[in-house]
Amino acid sequence: MRTIAILGATGSIGTQALDIVRRYPDRFRADCLTANTNAEKLFELVREFQPTAAALNVVPDYIPEDIRPVQWFFGPDATVRALAATQPDDALCAIVGIAGLDAVMRALDVCERVLLANKEALVTGGDLVTAKAAERSVPLLPVDSEHSAIFQCLQARHDNPVRRLLLTCSGGALRDWKKRDMYAATVRDVLAHPTWNMGGKITVDCATMVNKGLEVIEAHHLFAMPAEKIDVVIHPQSVVHSMVEFEDGAVLAQMGMPDMRGPIGYAMGYPRRLPYDAKPLDFAALGHLDFAAPDHDRFPCLGMAIEALKTGGSAPVILNGANEAAVGAFLRGQIPFGRIAEVIDATLQALPVRPIASIADVHAADEEARERAFMELGMRN
Repeated sequence: MRTIAILGATGSIGTQALDIVRRYPDRFRADCLTANTNAEKLFELVREFQPTAAALNVVPDYIPEDIRPVQWFFGPDATVRALAATQPDDALCAIVGIAGLDAVMRALDVCERVLLANKEALVTGGDLVTAKAAERSVPLLPVDSEHSAIFQCLQARHDNPVRRLLLTCSGGALRDWKKRDMYAATVRDVLAHPTWNMGGKITVDCATMVNKGLEVIEAHHLFAMPAEKIDVVIHPQSVVHSMVEFEDGAVLAQMGMPDMRGPIGYAMGYPRRLPYDAKPLDFAALGHLDFAAPDHDRFPCLGMAIEALKTGGSAPVILNGANEAAVGAFLRGQIPFGRIAEVIDATLQALPVRPIASIADVHAADEEARERAFMELGMRN
């Protein structure tokens, strides 16, 4: 039996992780559940799983009487305090955006393993996170489908040199749109992802392909791989989740139907695989698998992210902060889709790149990026 904290329990990853907990009550106890603002959904989950502690980033109007015995934490640092109070064996970090960075750092202090679904923690605090994980000998187990695929393929590495990592990409909802039509794409257009059912922010990131750029940065930190050895390939079927090419030309791919319970369960049960009624692949029905190079003209955010990785310092933090600000404005209906890339580019061009030596440096660079992005948007932070 392992105790686990589900950080972001009401989101897409969190709810699917709890489905694994339901299926394996003899292996996992959800001892800590946290959410951003969705109090009612968190109340339901607390009622079902009876954790030791629960946390909300806001103060709710009330706590139902039947779940008051749970240790509750409220406010911006509630997740960090809940983790410190419960000290679970594992923490599945599925908080969206840079907001998850502090939680990941605290999880590295108090947990035996960190299951990482928050890519922004490595995008913004990469070297700091990996250094702390190494210092404390805490494994970082990837939950993103692409990084889980690479991690699984690397189990067959046996110290053989890797030529490159190949991150696959569905292309998002606007994959086949013409450039002239993409600028004015609506929120409804963008959220209609062709293969994955995910939260709003990551679905928009898929449509701009900034998500794939963030994953390149994440792969760099997770697998100690330079940017020039990480490639992106469009794969519309989302069946090949990513690949590893070795120096002898052999390519190992991890495949499966697009279902996030696969990589979530692999991280939770590692090194044991946990069956979850996955739909089997029918290769005859698939008939073919398609691959194509990404179109950097239609999806400029991908190139911006890769360039930010190569630049280093605060550049990835600036990229991420500007993106979060612009995507939020788009989801609120305040800007057209095409403005997201423009705002990110303008913010990157306007701000100096500074060294990152501490988490405080990360937050300072993030705040500066958001302020500049909102200036570009003509809004107030």
